[in-house]
Amino acid sequence: MRLVGPNGEQIGVIRIEEAIRLAQENDLDLVEVAPEARPPVAKIMDYGKYKYQEALKARENRRSQVNAVVKEMKIRPRIESHDYDTKKNHIERFLLGGDKVKVTIMFRGREQSRPEMGYKLLARLAEDLAEVSVIEFAPKQDGRNMVMVLAPNRRKSDAVKAKTSNVKSASAPKSAPKTKEKEE
Repeated sequence: MRLVGPNGEQIGVIRIEEAIRLAQENDLDLVEVAPEARPPVAKIMDYGKYKYQEALKARENRRSQVNAVVKEMKIRPRIESHDYDTKKNHIERFLLGGDKVKVTIMFRGREQSRPEMGYKLLARLAEDLAEVSVIEFAPKQDGRNMVMVLAPNRRKSDAVKAKTSNVKSASAPKSAPKTKEKEE
């Protein structure tokens, strides 16, 4: 068995009994690291401390992981220009926040016979938001609805970092402008 010491130093190839004795002398555990290797590799370490450190790393990785959220915006094909601008601004805000947006056009009655109106509206929306988004799923008819998914150009973690830096700079106290006083 090849043995690695508690500080990472190579002890060499020794018998298992000798490795167990060395681990017990140091009040540590003998952990087999690579059982498939020839000869097998074992390390002398504090296994409880090792498991604790691994759990801390896993927790930190989960904390830094950002979940992508899909927001949904519903639109009718005969939307007025002001309403369209309002919906577009909401979608842009979601995209700048790092979220994906599912845009749904709902058709009713006679509107269902004119799906090209929905395609034109979604194409116009995608063109208006081209600088902040990419089309993840192209417009697709789904029963009475037409669906398109837009994804932000940057990742959510980047958007969160940018947002927190903007908040910090906005909350910093601004110094009053210096004025020269005339001496009389």
